[in-house]
Amino acid sequence: MIYHGDCMEFMREMPDKAYEMAIVDPPYGIGADNHHQWATGGKAVAPKGDYGSSQWDSTAPSKDYFEELFRVSKNQIIWGANHFIDRMAIPSSCWIVWDKVNGSNPFADFEMAWTSFSTVARLFRFQWQGMLQGDMKNKERRIHPTQKPVRLYEWLLQNYAKPGDKILDTHLGSGSSAIAAYNTGFDFTGYEIDADYFQAAKERLERHMKQERLFEPQMLAVAI
Repeated sequence: MIYHGDCMEFMREMPDKAYEMAIVDPPYGIGADNHHQWATGGKAVAPKGDYGSSQWDSTAPSKDYFEELFRVSKNQIIWGANHFIDRMAIPSSCWIVWDKVNGSNPFADFEMAWTSFSTVARLFRFQWQGMLQGDMKNKERRIHPTQKPVRLYEWLLQNYAKPGDKILDTHLGSGSSAIAAYNTGFDFTGYEIDADYFQAAKERLERHMKQERLFEPQMLAVAI
């Protein structure tokens, strides 16, 4: 299920440990929502596509957000935590690094995710450089400035979730996490506060589900 609304309002109504795992990509507070330019390290460096004018990346999540997230989920994977680790203050041995295979340019070479797991750090390598993507046969159209590839979320689910786990995403964004959960058969719940991004993600997920049904029905569907 995916919902349009404020994740904090929904989480306050959830029971403790309602989800086995939360995979979230909240705002980093570095200005990636700038309407006219890409942001890297908080500084605009090059023109970017038009993804709308919503100012969603002006601040990182509050401590209240993390308290609720940890309360409603048993394990967590949190992208961008290196930007706001002081709001979490919980050590981890299992950081995940996504190598974007960016080549030589001003953009970040990789992104990092904090996890609640006690295993070793892991690297996922998948190209995400402008028109170039790691899976060109299934190239994704970008609908969000910080969109992550479906393959990344599939890898996370396959390596860190167990069959039957309920998955939570508090910041749905482009909907890549929902598509990955559909592909891998996980019970998924996602929230998106921005109406335009929610509608775009909903339509993207619906198109994907319709296309997949033409070939082979999935064991578990994600309802809208």
